[in-house]
Amino acid sequence: MKTYYRVLSYIKPYRKHLTASVLFSILYALLNTVSVYLLIPLLNTLFEEKGALQPQAKTLTPAIDTSAGNWFTNIGNEIAASFKSYLFSGSEREILLKICFLILFAFLLKNIFGYMQAYYMAFVEQGMIRDLRNQSYVHLHKLPMSYFKNEKTGNLISRITNDVNVVQASVSAVFLNMVREPLTILFFLGLAVSISWKLTLFSLLVLPFTIGIISWIGLILRKQSGQLQEKMADITTTLHETITGVKIVKAFGMENYENKKFKTQTQSFFKLVLKMARVRNIASPLTEFLSVVVGGAMIYYGGELVLVDKTLNASEFIVFLLAIFQMMPPIKELSSVNNRIQESSAAAERVFEILDTEPGIKNVSSPVSISEFKEKIDFESVSFHYDDDDELVLNNINLSVKKGNVVAFVGSSGAGKTTCVDLLPRFYDPTSGKILLDGIDIKEIRLEDLRKLMGIVTQETVLFNESVKNNIAYGIDDCSEERLISAAKAANAHNFVLELPHGYDTIVGEKGTKLSGGQRQRLSIARALLKNPPIMILDEATSALDNESEVLVQQAIERLMAERTTFVIAHRLSTIRNADRIIVLDKGQIVQDGKHDELLKEENGIYKKLYELQFRD
Repeated sequence: MKTYYRVLSYIKPYRKHLTASVLFSILYALLNTVSVYLLIPLLNTLFEEKGALQPQAKTLTPAIDTSAGNWFTNIGNEIAASFKSYLFSGSEREILLKICFLILFAFLLKNIFGYMQAYYMAFVEQGMIRDLRNQSYVHLHKLPMSYFKNEKTGNLISRITNDVNVVQASVSAVFLNMVREPLTILFFLGLAVSISWKLTLFSLLVLPFTIGIISWIGLILRKQSGQLQEKMADITTTLHETITGVKIVKAFGMENYENKKFKTQTQSFFKLVLKMARVRNIASPLTEFLSVVVGGAMIYYGGELVLVDKTLNASEFIVFLLAIFQMMPPIKELSSVNNRIQESSAAAERVFEILDTEPGIKNVSSPVSISEFKEKIDFESVSFHYDDDDELVLNNINLSVKKGNVVAFVGSSGAGKTTCVDLLPRFYDPTSGKILLDGIDIKEIRLEDLRKLMGIVTQETVLFNESVKNNIAYGIDDCSEERLISAAKAANAHNFVLELPHGYDTIVGEKGTKLSGGQRQRLSIARALLKNPPIMILDEATSALDNESEVLVQQAIERLMAERTTFVIAHRLSTIRNADRIIVLDKGQIVQDGKHDELLKEENGIYKKLYELQFRD
């Protein structure tokens, strides 16, 4: 239950609405009981049971106990006597009309209170789930890149959507069923006891059996619910992968393979859902059957009290039966509460796994605040390996880069180029060693300030399914149109944007699918230019472009690098000839360092081999 108590902690901001919902639940249960109780005088009137219809004088005018301890009872007796005196005064037609009006009024109030209770509970439920979902989403942005490297995208999406929905279903189960239903049972139980305590005691024989069944089923459902959410996460992951990679699926003719894989997953999900349904749905019929068994015996016993012993009149027995059978639906509802709580706890554990993951990359307790880059960046004995791998990706990197320099990283795939520049904005932290910015360890710098100094353009351009304008101005509030167009022109993007159906208001599609690779890249560069950071990171920004696009993008990149400290990762060596320094990496170590012409003179150097491979024609 510890997990579920944590779920309930999200209700605190909605205490007022919850209190209102509970209050209306009490009124609903009370009016529900009153509406049934009013059937006694109605039946007495219809069947002319005179003794019951006309209350005795001692009931109408009870003796008043003047002791202070019984004042509350006295007031209750006076109110009851006055009510009966009013209700049973006049002709039988007038009495019948009064009773019908009271029943109508009771049902009206009951339904009004039921509506208000449901509304306030929905406010609490939806508000709490919104907060849980928002907190999970916000926390995701705090987690390091290594977390996303190890987690499936579909699994994370499933946790914030499907699992949170399962949690939502249990909130109303607790505060609706655990408040309104017990009160309904209590009020009807009180009504039943007031009519015949013997019959009531006899009818409660089913309770121990019901509790045992509920507990057993709840334990099974908790385990199965966790498995169900994992199956749904697998389905979501497959959907995400095939939709985003639909071009590859079609190109390789793998539609049948993907269809078969998806059907296998949905079949597994289907079987588990049916298995859960068998277990979940057995609680209610078992409870009801036991109730009916006791109910049958109760009708026989009550019939003897009416027909033989004459200790109970017919109208009271009928209302007693109604009261007992009115208790059955809430008892059935309560039998499902524990099951829903167990299912919810299993889903909540998956959500809380995200929230309980501590961000490995975060600010120190008293971070240094900076607003500019002044002198240089130093790598001092920097080594790095990923959490799940003992092999060093970077090994003892020592490097100093002055402000305004353009530094290019070259090497074969897996040499550590991208990892090296990923350490600068603290997407990862070094396993050992440190990186200094103007003499300050970047771990000591406020993370937000550090990243404001940097702009990044990658090979895989990330655009959002919004307008061209919003993609260029991403992260910048109140950007003027002049600044936006100026950045687009510098990135060689302005002309093609004007040719789009709605210009800068054109929606680019998911990941910018409505644009070509070169167009997407130029928008990405325009975004970096608009941010205007002093430090730029260009990760293979032209490697996937055709020659014409590469020329346009390269021109934009040259404008982007002007008067900025730039770290470039490039497979196409022609784009880095003019770099101030070229760092050649091999197996995580710096093996060459110099300018383009200097490195070509080293006969057995890796750089010369790479250059000759690219320009062998």
